[in-house]
Amino acid sequence: MTKIAVFGAGTWGIALARLLAANGRDVTVWSAIPAELKSLAETRRHPNLPGMELPAGMHYTADIAEACTGRDILLFAVPSPFVRATAKKAAPHIAEGQIIVDVAKGVEDKTLMTMSEIIEDELAKAHRTARVVALSGPTHAEEVARDMPTLIVAASNDADAAKTVQKVFNTPNFRVYTNADRRGTELGGAIKNVIALAVGIALGLGYGDNAKAALITRGSAELTRLGLAMGCRPETFAGLSGMGDLIVTCTSMHSRNLHAGMLIGRGMDAADAKKEVGQVVEGINALPAACRLAARYKVEMPIVQAVAAILDGKMAARDALNALMTRDLKQE
Repeated sequence: MTKIAVFGAGTWGIALARLLAANGRDVTVWSAIPAELKSLAETRRHPNLPGMELPAGMHYTADIAEACTGRDILLFAVPSPFVRATAKKAAPHIAEGQIIVDVAKGVEDKTLMTMSEIIEDELAKAHRTARVVALSGPTHAEEVARDMPTLIVAASNDADAAKTVQKVFNTPNFRVYTNADRRGTELGGAIKNVIALAVGIALGLGYGDNAKAALITRGSAELTRLGLAMGCRPETFAGLSGMGDLIVTCTSMHSRNLHAGMLIGRGMDAADAKKEVGQVVEGINALPAACRLAARYKVEMPIVQAVAAILDGKMAARDALNALMTRDLKQE
């Protein structure tokens, strides 16, 4: 039986843990918060995933050494700001050549590393190497937890590792593709959250479907320009982890980033919007790194810059979006 440890007891980690356990995998959930684990074990429910029941055979531990030992796959599902600390804590206990799957979406502001690169960096410091796969795509936890049809991408330059993850995670309701462009896959997962903030801000201002479609489409153009400048494959951004994830995050009622953007468009500041959403808003976390990447690679990203101006208090939301409409005319 395939043994998997899931780091993180948020909605995405628990939705995947349930999916894996329900399909015959031996699943252990690790969290740094014992009370969180106690609640999951006793109730077999997650407070933010209504209607989902966890299989009785799942295991829970706050001991990271125990979580790392004897596992076929380690799944990192902590929020992006905690990936480095978790990887650092786990690294001494991780076996050489371990398959690690990351599902957190973001780019670290200080280093501009993707989440998979952060994991590899911390393992290198502990004199370890691993086979790291990014698992990303249009995948709201609320729907995966209910076995609604979902497609996702397992991305790695290690083709065998990606295929292993594909086989382990694939179910009749959860179809997994592979991709060799891990950086492009992760970049799509990070930048789409910033674009979703922009769409939410526009909706919060009372703009309609035309504006939504325009921001999604031009946001995709910004993401693709950046990805190409960073050596990624153009087809990645037309796929599930690019356009697919962008569409779902910019249109779904489950999207935290869309919700936060709508609150900001209605006049709330970013800090209060995060509190109101009540869960991690990864677009706000990714925004500083997105701006730095645009500057480093000399890529024009006006939507990302507009969101930064709004969140930094440099421009009112309506003024920032109006500025996008009055930029110099050009060819598409």
